[in-house]
Amino acid sequence: MKFSANQQDLQKSLSYCQGVIEKRSTLPILSNILLDIKDNKLIITATDLDLIFIQKISNVEINSEGKTTTSSSIMYDIIRKIPSGSKINFNQSSENKIQIESEKSLFNLNCISASEFPVTDENFNQNEFQLNSKEFLKLLNKCKFSISNDETRHYLSGIFLHQTNKDEKFFLTAAATDSHRMSISKIKLKDKIDFDPIILPKKTIFQLCALLEDFDGEVKISNIKSKIKFEFNNSVLISKLIDGKFPNYTQVIPKENQKKLEIDLKSFLNSVDRVASVSLDKKDGVKFNLSKDKLDLSVNNSNSGDGTESLAVKFDHELDISFNSRYLIDVASQLDGDSIEIYLKDTGSPALIRDAADYDSIYVVMPMKG
Repeated sequence: MKFSANQQDLQKSLSYCQGVIEKRSTLPILSNILLDIKDNKLIITATDLDLIFIQKISNVEINSEGKTTTSSSIMYDIIRKIPSGSKINFNQSSENKIQIESEKSLFNLNCISASEFPVTDENFNQNEFQLNSKEFLKLLNKCKFSISNDETRHYLSGIFLHQTNKDEKFFLTAAATDSHRMSISKIKLKDKIDFDPIILPKKTIFQLCALLEDFDGEVKISNIKSKIKFEFNNSVLISKLIDGKFPNYTQVIPKENQKKLEIDLKSFLNSVDRVASVSLDKKDGVKFNLSKDKLDLSVNNSNSGDGTESLAVKFDHELDISFNSRYLIDVASQLDGDSIEIYLKDTGSPALIRDAADYDSIYVVMPMKG
């Protein structure tokens, strides 16, 4: 196997691979990437057995075909330190060594035979549909911060994706919750799709978002019982799905929150962030002292001190309620409009948060005691 490729193409592809490969794998082959030269392309594959990333690079000069595997992290570290735009030459001189050469740099990396690399080639052609990459990215971003980190409840460790309909319109709806907060968002589909509800794992979501950030176009999506496949122009991401039942989240959406609080979004975000700076532990919470058209924010920490700030708001009631400041900042950071709408009931009931510019997304945040 002998070929040459561009430094920028390689660095971009290898950076995606780093998000897939586990740092401390018990199987040495899973720390490696598969390099496969065929059909006038370089095909790079990385996997942790649950997630597979494949990218095709067409801009290569090929002297001879072949395939092998070598360390993903070492190769990435070398490639990213070579000047941008450089031509990089690869030559597999023996089964267990690959030579990497660029200008005055020369490296010989250990290889493991490609025959040991786990690759699946399953038929995903059924149930295929397409989504605009930017709309899909926005959908995931509006929900991913609410994913649970509690491994004992694995069914909450991802985003629940399912098809919903209203007034003969069809939507792809996403929901995520860690039991303290919940995010729900949806995007309109052109037509009804053949798509069973799934729970997409957290790691897959963050890898998918990285790919979507760099892609502008239609993403092909297809799934079989336990896996889902995302196809871009030159990249493919295949993921196992979480096996479990996502809770009926619609039951948790507050129905009786009539006290509407409307605040300028930028002012609210900056004020909560400033006041929360006093606390070393973001779980301390920020207290809302609400009266007519006025919000007093306060944080009190016995170890570090206290802070207060007042905001002019639209509100026609009196209420005291506390929230985890990080939860509020996470929600506010995803809103598109100029204002944030918070619907309240009483001190102990969850708040419903809406974006004035996006009524396809809602957020629920549980209050804190005290």
